[in-house]
Amino acid sequence: MYRIGVMKNEAKKFTIDEICALVEMNKRTVRYYIQKGLVDRPEGIGKGAFYSHSHLEQLLAIRKWKAAGLSLERIQDILAGEKEGRAGDQPIPPPLPKKQGAVEVWSHMHVGDGIELHIEPRRAGLSPEQVRDLFKEVMKLAKKIREEEP
Repeated sequence: MYRIGVMKNEAKKFTIDEICALVEMNKRTVRYYIQKGLVDRPEGIGKGAFYSHSHLEQLLAIRKWKAAGLSLERIQDILAGEKEGRAGDQPIPPPLPKKQGAVEVWSHMHVGDGIELHIEPRRAGLSPEQVRDLFKEVMKLAKKIREEEP
């Protein structure tokens, strides 16, 4: 999905700006992931700090899992499993069951009498534009079906 033109064995070093550009994240997010222990600390200190290919892989994995709707807690569990040699190259795991008190934001669309559509866009991996397009298509389809009825 995300391919970078760098060989794994190549000792390429990236600055914070370069790694942020490669993974399409801002510095604040990358630093937050480091602080949370999701990404290893950079090598070196201060302005001489640099990131390696392993940092790049960690950030791309987090980005992929976030796009799949996993929470940072769940991603942390997955990464802990990888460090213990349990995860390997397995497919993206499903989100953990919801905890009591968890908050989700759902979109609710009234299509017609007795017809409703409920979507949690983040878990579905849909952007707001895609949700709007889905709603428009559902409305068109519902209208078409109603018009075909005898």
